[in-house]
Amino acid sequence: MALLERVGTLLRANVNDLIEKAEDPEKLAKQLVLDMENQLLQLKTQVAIAIADQHLLQKKQKEHSEAVAEWHRKAEVAVEKQKDDLARAALERSLSHERLAAGFAQQLEDQTAEAETLRTAFARLQQKLAETQSATEMLIAQRRRARTAGKAHAAHAAIEGSRRTQVLGRLRSSIERDEVTNLVARTMIDGESMRDSLEERFTALEQEDRVERLLEEMKNRQPRLA
Repeated sequence: MALLERVGTLLRANVNDLIEKAEDPEKLAKQLVLDMENQLLQLKTQVAIAIADQHLLQKKQKEHSEAVAEWHRKAEVAVEKQKDDLARAALERSLSHERLAAGFAQQLEDQTAEAETLRTAFARLQQKLAETQSATEMLIAQRRRARTAGKAHAAHAAIEGSRRTQVLGRLRSSIERDEVTNLVARTMIDGESMRDSLEERFTALEQEDRVERLLEEMKNRQPRLA
């Protein structure tokens, strides 16, 4: 049966190995789950059909077995009535039903084996599907955590970079501010120095004038010699 061959291929597949070697593990894992779900649905249908056929064969086998017994009873009645022709006909019918009953019994045996095989395959595929779904969920969770960690790392790096930029910016601003402050201070000092020097010169000049005036006054107060 082609279905059982496909199911057998899925059951023999090493899911973990296939996922690990896949170019896109998550995509392959999801596809495997879909394939298994599809095959499981078909297998479930075949199991139902096999069981229905098994019941039908059981019914047919039982009917012909009962017919064997019934025609055998009729043959005995015909013998009792000394109706040998009827007895022979009844026995022939009995043997015919016996052959049919044997044939249905053989079919029933084969169908029972097939139904059991399908049920076993269904149970195994159910388990394989559950394992594959768990592996897929684990893989997706791992990849999601990896992506989240990558984004967190990138965000952390960006924040750290921003912080370094801010620190450098503050440092640069501080240096520039200090340079401006120093320049202003030097300008103020130079200006003060120039102003002090100019004031000192005017003060000295005024002092010389005052000294001259005082000296002139002193000379004027001295008695003049005849």
